[in-house]
Amino acid sequence: MNDKINLLDSPAEQEPALIKPGRPPKNKPLKALAYVLIFLFVIFLIFKFYGPGGNSSSWLDYLPFVGQVKHLVESANTTLKGEDRNRINILLLGIGGQGHDGAYLTDTIMLASLQPKEKKAALVSIPRDLSVPIENMGWRKINNINAFAEMKTPGSGGLAVSQAASNILQTPIDYYLTVDFSGFEKIIDDLGGIKINVENTLDDYKYPILGSEDAPWDQRWEHLRINAGEQTMNGELALKYVRSRHALGAEGSDFARSRRQQKVLEAVKEKVMSLNMLFHPGAISKIIGHITGNYQTNLKIWEIIKLWGLVKDINGADIVNRVLDNSPSGLLVDTIGVDGAYLLSPRSGNFLEIQYLVNNLFNDAPANDKETVAREKASIEIRNGTWINGLASRVALDLEKYGFDIVRVGNSSQQNFQKSVVYDLTYGAKIQALRVLKNKTNANVSLGMPQWLIDDMAKGLAKEKNPVQPDFILLLGEDADATRSGVENAVQ
Repeated sequence: MNDKINLLDSPAEQEPALIKPGRPPKNKPLKALAYVLIFLFVIFLIFKFYGPGGNSSSWLDYLPFVGQVKHLVESANTTLKGEDRNRINILLLGIGGQGHDGAYLTDTIMLASLQPKEKKAALVSIPRDLSVPIENMGWRKINNINAFAEMKTPGSGGLAVSQAASNILQTPIDYYLTVDFSGFEKIIDDLGGIKINVENTLDDYKYPILGSEDAPWDQRWEHLRINAGEQTMNGELALKYVRSRHALGAEGSDFARSRRQQKVLEAVKEKVMSLNMLFHPGAISKIIGHITGNYQTNLKIWEIIKLWGLVKDINGADIVNRVLDNSPSGLLVDTIGVDGAYLLSPRSGNFLEIQYLVNNLFNDAPANDKETVAREKASIEIRNGTWINGLASRVALDLEKYGFDIVRVGNSSQQNFQKSVVYDLTYGAKIQALRVLKNKTNANVSLGMPQWLIDDMAKGLAKEKNPVQPDFILLLGEDADATRSGVENAVQ
């Protein structure tokens, strides 16, 4: 793996793009007609927005733009990047844009992956504070890359961040889409707002007021409160919902913010579906006119149309949502950079665990096992009793697919175990979940814990603000490295 990330010397090729059209009828003749209508509508847009009197000196400048859609209409066999490997990766980026502090810093970085054949999707939020190596700059926050590239070569930011993400995740990034705050608001307003089920009341007394960065300290903030329950949000409120990072309680972290961003993205998709936008060219025209200059993408028009055809039928239950975080079972830890800046770094010291997560997003567990574990609400602490680096994290990622609540992952004070052991702290109260766990790990089972482990647990719990005692402790031995491959295969 290349350890350094090169900023691009030339800008990404930019092509105009349509916003996602909506769900066409399943009737094949009507579907074919829909593509023809799209083609004709695109021509209409070109003449309307870029014809004489518009922003272009000649219609001929946009004939390649027309040809892209015509190509899709004429060839149903045209494939998207990644379709041949049944995995299309799109990097979604959010920036402040003009008028905001740090206009080109990526406030949002999210990997959207699609499995076209299975009609599944996954969203992985990458924290903006993640430390990555950048050539000639050392280890810096990943959210700087877009700004560095734009300063060097305007228009190259999206491709530069894609290169960085591909490098650290060791997976191809096929496409990228960058939208600034203004474009985000306009899209949601043009959709007529979105409905969000707010899980926790969001109370933020330090939400920044745009344009008040130099005002007296007590005049820079507003009190943002969004009550729990279903809320209809316009663009302004939705933007505040996904940007807030100083809320009280559970919503006060960047990781909670990442989960809110995923929730809003899914809500936008559902709203587009409900409006059946394919047959509302006026609405599409309005959105395109409003967000001109507020986005960048390497997606061609025909690719967006085909991509929407793949996305529109994916149900919410078939979307995997993951956030890279620093929780007790997370893959990241807090660190401090050489300049004193707060950073997040891979817990294992390299990106292997994160790569394992991304490459196994769609490996699922048998439904009956998941139902069993969910019914008993079983929780596990996983300890690495070997010197095999990252073993506990990889096992945790595998077992999480079975529905186990992984409350803690770490190393054992004793690391000379040959055979894995499950210590049952419920003394048989969750026997079905224990059976699934034993089945998948081939571990021995013991009721209670030895004294050395009791002492270790007491020390660990004393360091936590809200300590949680798990139902089971899985102590991994060297046999788990081979067993883990069996678990991994079982969930494919």
